[in-house]
Amino acid sequence: MADKDFPGWHGTTIIGVKKDGEVVIAGDGQVSLGQTVIKGTARKVRRLSPGGFDVVAGFAGSTADAFTLLERLEAKLEATPGQLARASVELAKDWRTDKYLQKLEAMLIVSDGADIYVITGAGDVLEPEHNVTAIGSGGNYALAAARALMDSDLSAEDIARKAMAIASDICVYTNGNLTVEKIRK
Repeated sequence: MADKDFPGWHGTTIIGVKKDGEVVIAGDGQVSLGQTVIKGTARKVRRLSPGGFDVVAGFAGSTADAFTLLERLEAKLEATPGQLARASVELAKDWRTDKYLQKLEAMLIVSDGADIYVITGAGDVLEPEHNVTAIGSGGNYALAAARALMDSDLSAEDIARKAMAIASDICVYTNGNLTVEKIRK
């Protein structure tokens, strides 16, 4: 997509941290249009429960696109209960090959408490190294901070919160208004 066609939406930092049998996914609440903050309290981390199977998902990118992907992920999870990896791969395949879905601009971090994945429109289902991953405009800042904290005595939630605080201090498209969801398998 050419830059002239892109509406100037920036923002979001989503982080996933897996430590001591727990996964935490946290996301900031800022939505920006160009240089303007449109909203500071968006919820970009959600709990899904298709068929009683808990999954936590965080998204970066277009909200409408992300909701479309989350609905598709829920349908895949209902078709393959308890199989997050399989549902994620099926979603990524559809996203890569379906002409409608190919146009969607978002990324997802998903976890069932045992595994954590990043799902992209390029057909990727990535399991992070070092049990931490991050996406969005402040993702690299949050990722670096969290990786530095992983060997500490901090819990997964504390690492996610500290990493998000650092990202929000550096990235102008990230704020400190967090949504945090924990899941344990």
